[in-house]
Amino acid sequence: MTDHRAHFDFTIAFVNGGGVSGDAFRLDLPSAAADEEGVGRLLIRHLGLTLVDSIEIRDLRIVEDQHRGSRGTVPPPSGSDVRVVDLSHRIVAGMTTYPGLPAPEITPYLTRAESRARYAAGTEFAMDLITMIGNTGTYLDAPFHRYADGADLAGLDLATLVDRPAEVFHLVDGWSPERRGIEAETLADRELLGAAVLLHTGWDRRFGEADYGRSAPFLTEAAARFLVDAGVALVGIDSVNIDDVESGGSRPAHSVLLGAGVHVVEHLTGLGGLPARGARFTAAPPAVSNFGTFPVRAYATVPRGE
Repeated sequence: MTDHRAHFDFTIAFVNGGGVSGDAFRLDLPSAAADEEGVGRLLIRHLGLTLVDSIEIRDLRIVEDQHRGSRGTVPPPSGSDVRVVDLSHRIVAGMTTYPGLPAPEITPYLTRAESRARYAAGTEFAMDLITMIGNTGTYLDAPFHRYADGADLAGLDLATLVDRPAEVFHLVDGWSPERRGIEAETLADRELLGAAVLLHTGWDRRFGEADYGRSAPFLTEAAARFLVDAGVALVGIDSVNIDDVESGGSRPAHSVLLGAGVHVVEHLTGLGGLPARGARFTAAPPAVSNFGTFPVRAYATVPRGE
């Protein structure tokens, strides 16, 4: 199913006086079949305006483009038939996740050949050892990762990790090397209470490469505080870190989010395959005591056709 968005300029006048205008505005559309009148009504709904007297839409263009989550313009998906989207990097021996941290080692404990002497004829097993830092692949940070008295992996409430409503912000074209920080204003057009906020920057295409940790997008401290105030359950990003790794060791987003009990999932991948809203997100780690970070099999369920 192809998404469509409207590009246009507009001027709105109000019944009780005054008005508002915008240039090069962009709006999600439910379909390509939209005219100036229909786009105007969608714009009013998106902006939450009342007492509108008139609206003028100028230079309207309808383009094929992924929805960005415009409020109130696209009906939420319905139906129980879903597809599953894997959002996790595979863990492979020797791989690099966070540059500078040790790579996982996978070695056999009991080979299939060795196991044949222990079991009945025709029965064999493989048992393997994995040695790795918790920050491997796609992983979740619990509050204990940042705070000694914070909840560890075993202390997390599964209800905050499983089947959360996903609000996906598609930001691939919204940042540059000069403007890497994701600001609160960029996230302010959604109802986020209880949601898993997923930040799609496209940086996952560099995962495992030498420049993965350089000039990467991140969440600003102000945006982290905004998300906490909005009551989100979890924040995920497909970048090397939720914070700016070139800040000299400062980690304000981690501090704010984990201090408020908001989970952090880093090194996601495949977020471009999700709609802006309507998906359900899951990322549950094993219940390890006195441990703050561990890989997850992060995934989303999306109604068929979305």
